[in-house]
Amino acid sequence: MKALSGLLIVMAVTMMSSTIVSVALPQIIGSLKGTQSQYTWVVTAMLLTSTVSTPLWGRLADLFDKKLLLQVGIGIFLLASLGAGFSQNTEQLIVWRAVQGLGLGAAQVLVQVVIAAMISPKERGKYNGYLGAVMGLSTVAGPLLGGVITEAMDWRWCFFLPIPFAVFAAFMLQKTLHLKHVRRDDVKIDYAGATLIAAGVSVLLVWITFVGDAFAWASWQTGAMVGASAVLLGLSVRVETKAAQPVVPVHIVKQRTPALAIIGSAAVGMAMFGGTVFLGQYFQIGRGYSPTQAGLLTIPMMLGMMISATVSGRIISNTGKVRPFIIAGLVSLAAGFALMSTIDHETSLVLISGAMMLVGAGVGMSMQNMVLALQNGVSMKDMGAASGAVAFFRSLGGTIGVSVLGAILASEVASSIKEGFTKAGVPVSDSQGGSLDVASIPEPLQVIVRAAYADGTGHIFLVSTGIALVGLVAVLFLKPKSLRDTIDLPEPPVAEEKKEKELSAS
Repeated sequence: MKALSGLLIVMAVTMMSSTIVSVALPQIIGSLKGTQSQYTWVVTAMLLTSTVSTPLWGRLADLFDKKLLLQVGIGIFLLASLGAGFSQNTEQLIVWRAVQGLGLGAAQVLVQVVIAAMISPKERGKYNGYLGAVMGLSTVAGPLLGGVITEAMDWRWCFFLPIPFAVFAAFMLQKTLHLKHVRRDDVKIDYAGATLIAAGVSVLLVWITFVGDAFAWASWQTGAMVGASAVLLGLSVRVETKAAQPVVPVHIVKQRTPALAIIGSAAVGMAMFGGTVFLGQYFQIGRGYSPTQAGLLTIPMMLGMMISATVSGRIISNTGKVRPFIIAGLVSLAAGFALMSTIDHETSLVLISGAMMLVGAGVGMSMQNMVLALQNGVSMKDMGAASGAVAFFRSLGGTIGVSVLGAILASEVASSIKEGFTKAGVPVSDSQGGSLDVASIPEPLQVIVRAAYADGTGHIFLVSTGIALVGLVAVLFLKPKSLRDTIDLPEPPVAEEKKEKELSAS
């Protein structure tokens, strides 16, 4: 538990950093004179770099000291937090958020790899419950903390405040975490595959962010970007298939349970990040609440995550059964988003709170338990790469979710505002259609802007519902398998016989 405390602090600080700005973003973007597309990219940039770096961190964990790698990740996170806090424009902020994502990517995969090196899958259910509760608490408490900071101090403290906690976490790890490191000289890093994956995903996300706004869906820009992404990702598949030790382990991904767990994780990531990141904007711009109030209104989701992750983790450790909780989690997630898809600028907060609690419970029961289901069938020599793969696809889902839903919301908001302003006899330019600076708009027109944001947010939750249902279908095909109570997989009989022969021969 001493060692785990440092790991939980690392996860809490880095996960909180990914959402602490969500409530403060309207103020941040307004202060830096940004746009709706830049609003999305402040979140997407961090998710993108964390996504493309997780497989590499996972593979590095199979080669180098896991503790040292985690400390390097914390160092990167600290540097980027300082840079983000001192940003003078949205471009600088987006760049530093991208660097922050490298630290988040390290934490996401290395914390799970370290826990897997210490605890068997069956016992890990309980500790994964703690981890899931911390992740859920941090993810949803981030907006609340961000709201308080924005109102009491300044939005820049959203980036400065996590720094002392990250320093404390690094100190805790140095004092409490003692892992025996066995260097494996046979491990090689597939840098070519990692580069191709990063480039292909990045081009795709840039296209998703700007299509329908900067250029049309049917345009040469669309053809060039989609084509380039397809070529790069196709090449990455070819390289990964032929690589001796790929960044994304093909031999594991092709197996039934890992493949289904990865699809489910991607769906949860897409629905959770893509759906919840815009809640702060809904409460502030769509409903007119202050940043602190907007943060407080997300507490039901936080409670749902925390309670479901802790309770399900303990039951799983006692029973060794993980599949029922994954399925129940996806059902709860889909039901919660279905309810949230009905919201507009006048929906009862009681209904919204109930829906958010269902979403939180769904994430708490499914997200970490799908990692556990995958790790249960993987040996320690592949644990880093396998954990990196599931974190990669979950983050990829979240990144695509934020980009796609952000693009949908930006398009709908701009269209609704133009239509409303036109009916009111007020001319509106293309740049005004996506403006986030509501305070600068005359009071009678603010009603039109708030309704546009609130109603548009309900539409993106409908998309999140569909994504959650895809994940539910995938996990229904998971084969029930009890969690093992050993750290590593037992060696196959053939391997044991070979060892005995070698010993007798020597």
